[in-house]
Amino acid sequence: MTDQRFIIEMGSGNDQYGMDYTKAAARAIEDAIRHSAIPMLAARGIAHQNMRVQVTIGVQEPDKLDTEHLKSSLPRGTTTITGTHGGLNVTNPDTGDTIVIATAAIEAFLPKQA
Repeated sequence: MTDQRFIIEMGSGNDQYGMDYTKAAARAIEDAIRHSAIPMLAARGIAHQNMRVQVTIGVQEPDKLDTEHLKSSLPRGTTTITGTHGGLNVTNPDTGDTIVIATAAIEAFLPKQA
């Protein structure tokens, strides 16, 4: 691979009432990027489109993720989102309600720089 990873951010998010894996994943992505800024791209004259963004989301039922919807929450780069088994489902024994917890890893890659 000719790309080089230059940043990785991690986050977590949840949906407390709807068992919505996409909502929990969107919150995990927001958590991961909320405090990030990448001034290096502008400083080096690198177009944001040259950045490849790879997102891995861990939830108990990854097939229930709407990855196309999640792409809209990433403001830069060419994005790939992959769901994998992870995260947590926590069931309230009194009500039977389940809280969905998602984890996210966001990696950014650029072509190797001279």
